Amino acid sequence: MTALESEILEALVRLENVATAGTTGQPESVLPIVKRLSELTHALPPGTSPDLLHYLHKRSYEKARFWLQGRDAENAQGNCGHV
Repeated sequence: MTALESEILEALVRLENVATAGTTGQPESVLPIVKRLSELTHALPPGTSPDLLHYLHKRSYEKARFWLQGRDAENAQGNCGHV
């Protein structure tokens, strides 16, 4: 895994944690995390896995996280026909 992919994975885990956190207190916005993921996605070099790029461009963040964690077999087929 590249340093950039590690940074994307870290952001994806943070996004999931924020999105599933309880609503007690002041909820944290997911918007800065999504914006950062978009920046990181655009910074990925040529030769990056087409599957990972597909998941990130379609904002299938759970699928991207699974892919980066080596759990791609757990991804269900999406509406677009892509796993």
